[in-house]
Order: sequence, then structure tokens, then C-alpha cells
Amino acid sequence: MFDMIPFRKNNINKKDEFFSPFLDTFFNDEFFSLMTNLQGNFKVDLKETDENYLIEADLPGVKKEDIAIEFVNDYLTITAERDSSIENKKENFVRQERHYREFNRSFYIDNVDENNIDASFEDGVLKITLPKLDNENFKGKKIDIQ
Repeated sequence: MFDMIPFRKNNINKKDEFFSPFLDTFFNDEFFSLMTNLQGNFKVDLKETDENYLIEADLPGVKKEDIAIEFVNDYLTITAERDSSIENKKENFVRQERHYREFNRSFYIDNVDENNIDASFEDGVLKITLPKLDNENFKGKKIDIQ
């Protein structure tokens, strides 16, 4: 048997050097970068303390009025709209990546005192505090096994 590309068995590193530029260009191709941008998700940190759940969401370029937060049936949903505010002129763009987009993320979080949820938005970071219910006020029920 023979290889399509002649390499000596002792020169495995040269084989990697040969394919490396092709793989780098393939995975850094414009198509793959566009696919990751189409996901439309924003980055979120969710932290649990003894008293609260803390959420921080990065929403750069989004205005406070374009953010909606809902807590329904133990699901917290964050929705944000971003508009690139580029007027609809016939310009000769070489590449245009900024455009109108709506993002949303949902998280299942139980044991939350929904009447005392607090949110703030500053410098492109949305911070949400969800206080936990006291164990005695928790809606759950213990079931005895017979």
C-alpha cells in the first residue's frame, strides 16, 4: 500500500505541518464564523448563594428599553433586541455583520420568591437577583412512602 502523499514514517511532524495551514483556514473560514453568530445567544453567568440566585448577562449594544424579563412557571426568560441602526442606504459594504436581531434565553429556576425579583442594567451587563423562598414557604410537598 502507499499513501496519496508520500511521507516517510519517521517524519510524522512534517505531515502535521503540511495539513496545518489547510485545517486552520478551514475552521477559521468566514462560513464557520457566520454560523456561530447565527446562534444568537448571549453569554450568561448563573450563580447560587444561600439566599439568592444571581444572573449576569452580557448584552453589549442593547438599550435598557429593548430588554424584557419574565418569570413564569419557574422559567426565567430574558429577551433582548439589538438594532444596528444602519440606515437602509444603497452602500457598497464589503462585509456587513451588524443587523437587527432578537435574542432570548430561558432558564428553569425553582424555589424563587417571584414577588421580590430585582434587575438592573449598567454598561451592557444585565444583573438579576432572584431571592430564594424560605424552606417552609416552598411550594413543594414531601410525600411519605407507605
